[in-house]
Amino acid sequence: MFTGIIEEVGQVLVFAPAAAAWSLQVAARIVPDGIAVGDSVAVNGCCLTVTGFDAGRLGFDVLEETRRLTDFAELTPGSPVNLERSLRPDGRLGGHFVTGHIDALGRVEVFEPRGQDHYLRVAVPPEFARYVVYKGSIALDGISLTVAEAGPDHLAVWLIPHTLAATNLRSKQAGSGINLECDLLAKYVEKLVAARPQ
Repeated sequence: MFTGIIEEVGQVLVFAPAAAAWSLQVAARIVPDGIAVGDSVAVNGCCLTVTGFDAGRLGFDVLEETRRLTDFAELTPGSPVNLERSLRPDGRLGGHFVTGHIDALGRVEVFEPRGQDHYLRVAVPPEFARYVVYKGSIALDGISLTVAEAGPDHLAVWLIPHTLAATNLRSKQAGSGINLECDLLAKYVEKLVAARPQ
């Protein structure tokens, strides 16, 4: 479980097919501290298991399905990625509950400065739009954000300067893929309501 509060932006060193899976190696300064093999780290919002690390690097195995269904397919050496260690029981929940299980791949439609802030509009596959609600929570590349617009095939958020400075969003542009994780509560409520006798 994660909170959607990014701890640091790492940099992809290697992302290439290996014998059993894709090998992802990420340069990082903060997140390797206190980490162990087998721990969970959210990389662009996708929960991955640490398979190796040292003081400045994290290693992960990535399934082909994960690469295909997320924005990992666009990663190359040098790509910035959002990193967050899993939530500790005594930690603060500054964002919202994020599982690290990506629902869909969105596409940036509009990303532009408007005054002091930035406006980000993302195309959402229609089958997932029902989970997106105005003023609700959404995780974009693992970042906990508040929905400012909820349309039948898109969502929009406003970004303060700190979010741009502390995440990988500054590298996004129109056409970029972005990982979407909808609020877990909406999915549970939908299933419970559907299971009620009519």
